[in-house]
This record gives sequence, C-alpha cells and structure tokens, in this order.
Amino acid sequence: MHLGEDLIVLGLLLLVAYVLGRLGKLVGLPAIPIYMIVGLLASPHTGWFPLDFESHYIELIAVFGLILLLFNLGLEFDQDEFFGNFGKLIISGGSYILINMGVGLAFGFWVGWGTREALIIAGMTATSSSAIVTKLLIELRRLPNRETPMILGVTVVEDIFLAIYLAIISVVLSGETELWPVVGKLAIAFTFLVVMFTLARWGGKFVSRLFRTKDDELFTILFFGLAVLFAGVGEILGVTDAIGAFLIGLVLGATKFRNKIEHIAIPLRDVFAAFFFLNFGLELDPAKFPSVLGPVLIAVAMTIVLNVLAGQFVARINGMGAQAGINTTVILQNRGEFALILATLSLSAGLDERIQPFAGLYVLIMAVLGPILAANSERIGAMILRTGKPKRRGRKKKRDPMLDEEIALVEAATADLDSDARRDDSSADHTRAAVDRIVEQAMQQQAMGQEDTSGDRKRD
Repeated sequence: MHLGEDLIVLGLLLLVAYVLGRLGKLVGLPAIPIYMIVGLLASPHTGWFPLDFESHYIELIAVFGLILLLFNLGLEFDQDEFFGNFGKLIISGGSYILINMGVGLAFGFWVGWGTREALIIAGMTATSSSAIVTKLLIELRRLPNRETPMILGVTVVEDIFLAIYLAIISVVLSGETELWPVVGKLAIAFTFLVVMFTLARWGGKFVSRLFRTKDDELFTILFFGLAVLFAGVGEILGVTDAIGAFLIGLVLGATKFRNKIEHIAIPLRDVFAAFFFLNFGLELDPAKFPSVLGPVLIAVAMTIVLNVLAGQFVARINGMGAQAGINTTVILQNRGEFALILATLSLSAGLDERIQPFAGLYVLIMAVLGPILAANSERIGAMILRTGKPKRRGRKKKRDPMLDEEIALVEAATADLDSDARRDDSSADHTRAAVDRIVEQAMQQQAMGQEDTSGDRKRD
C-alpha cells in the first residue's frame, strides 16, 4: 500500500489552509470558509490542484471531525444556565428559532425541490453556528457586553433544538412511509434523548467515577472512545452519529472533569474538524453553483432580514435597546457547521443533488459576510441610530483594581477545579460556591457602576 503521493497532497492542502487561514485572520474571517475553499481548490471537479486527490481517503477522518464538533458542542452546553433561566431562554431562543424556521420552511417549499429538501433548507437557515458565534464574541472582546448572555442563551436553546431536530429529521430521511414504523423510530429516538439528558442532569457524579486516572493518554483515549461509541449507538438507533456524539458530550460536560476534557478535546476538534470542512469542499462542484445561485442569494437576503427582526425582537424581550439588537443580529446570523451537517445527511439520503452546492455556497457567503458585519456592528448602529461615532471604551475607561483581584481569584479557583486527583467532591463544591460568590459580587459592582454612570449622565 503506497500512500506517499497522497500524503504529500494532503500535507500541501493543510499548508495551503494554514497560509489562507493566516490571511483570513487579517480580515477577521473564521476558519470554516477557509477550509472549504481549500477543499474546493483541490476538488476533482475543478482540476485546479496539480495532483489528483480522491476525497474518500479522508472520509473517515472527516467523520471523526463531525463527531468531535458535536461532542464539543454538548460538552460546552451550560445546563445550569439553561435550567436556571429556563423561561427567559425559551422565550428568547424559541422566538428566534420560530421566526427563522417558519420563514425558512416556506422558502424551502417555494424553491420546489421537495418536502424533505424543504425541511433540510429550513434547518440550514434557522440556526446559527455556535462555533463562529462563540469565537467572534471572544475575538471582538464582547464577552462583558450586556447582550452577550442573551446571545449565548439563544445558542443554548439552538443546541437543544438541534438535538430534537436531528432526531426527527433522521427518521424523515430514512424514507419510511408506514405510520407505525415511523412512530416506533421516533419513540426510540426520543427515549434515547430523554435517557441521555436525564443522565447528564443527575448522573454527573456517577459518570465521574469512570475518569479517575492520572494518565492523560488513557484519559484522552477514554473520552474519545466514548464519543465514537455513542456516535455509533446514535447511528444504529436512528438519531444520527452527530446527535449521539452531542449527547455523550452533554453527559461528560456534567462531570467535574469537564474543563480537563475540554482542554484536550478542543485541539483534537480543531484538527479533525478541518478535515470535515476540507472534505465537504472536495465534494463541491463549482459547475453546479449557477443552478443554485438565485436561491442562495435569496436565502442570504432572507437570513439577514429575518435576523434583523429576530435580533431586535429578542433584545426588546430582554429589555435592551436597539444597539444591543444590532449586535445580536450580526453575531447570530453566522451559519456554518450545522448547515453542512444537514447537507451531508441529505446527500447520504439521496435527496436533490442541488442541496449540497446550495449549502456550500450559502455557508461560504454567510461565514464570510457574518464576521465582517459583526466586527463593524458598532459603526453600523451609529449610522442607523445616528448616535455619532462609536466610543472606544478601552482607552478611556480604567480597569477597576478590585475587578482584577476578583478575576485572579476566579482563575485560581477554577484552576483548582481541574485538579481532579487532588480534590474530592465536597471541596470542589465549596470552591464552586466561592467562585459563584466572587462572580456575583463582581457583577453587582459592575451594575452599580453602570447605574452611577447613568445617574451622572442624567444630572449632566
């Protein structure tokens, strides 16, 4: 078995991805469209790359990328945030999804490719890319913004929707038409969801016992093996490998080893996910883009308009102003991995071939346009609301030394939580309680400072 030439081509592809990724960073582009473009350049349909390369060589690695994408999504799911603010999150996230899903479904029927295709298109246009959203919030330094908890709350609800939607869509794509077999498959899928969510909510301490090892190598093998195992279980039960990986990530995220798993899993996810997006680009045929260009442009315009409405609506529900709504709009309109996952599922189910180029072109445009708009949301708001030039808070506002001390305490406390071999459950609980008190005090002081500032403005 001689793979030398294939390894050289694959290595060159990754190096090209690195170079384009560095260039993309200069303009604030995420990695997803970069990897897709590299795959498109090397696609056998284009002939632009000097060497032949067949995508089936990396399909298994791409599957691992899909599994780790969803596994990390479940791992990062904040159960305490979700159940602690259940009502507000459901209203905010639910209204956002309902607006986008309803119009997206109507658009899918209007395109006329079929009922199952309409459901796939609605799913693509309804939900944001959690990876891009989180990355943008960090890179644009908007984690302290008032609207950020609301944005993250919407993505949390989207994760729940994703789990339920994939369970339903997997049954729909199975091609089963008889009533009772469909009911049986749905019952199995939802039973699996309920069992895993229940285990995640109340079985964290029990699952934690599996991870009592000081060996990082064995620790990595264990959680990666569980991710792959439950992906296979999900596939067999009819809820797709992606949702099986998401659910075991949800369970492991409820253990006290969440931070350690995340620390190791994120680099693995980034490497394997690159193969997933690269493989998707390899399967794209640019010759099919003209046949879907009209629907894609309409879908892009529809997504932007709907997100403007949904962003302002969600901001009003949470008692925030128009600028917060604009910031919410431009962040949440990013589309990415979930649209490509749905396209991959539709391809394996034998749906209309135009779904794949539609998803590829749609994600490329949205993943490029979204970060550019997000980086300029303050300027956009200043022009629309006519509030003048956006203020640069960082230069004028001095950092509170008390806040520095609290941040240091939080970092020290959370670092201790990762040391699983040195702490028992009770001491970890005490540390978490201390962290919660510190964060709460910091938030109260920040709120009081904002009230004092607003009072000074009124007096002025």
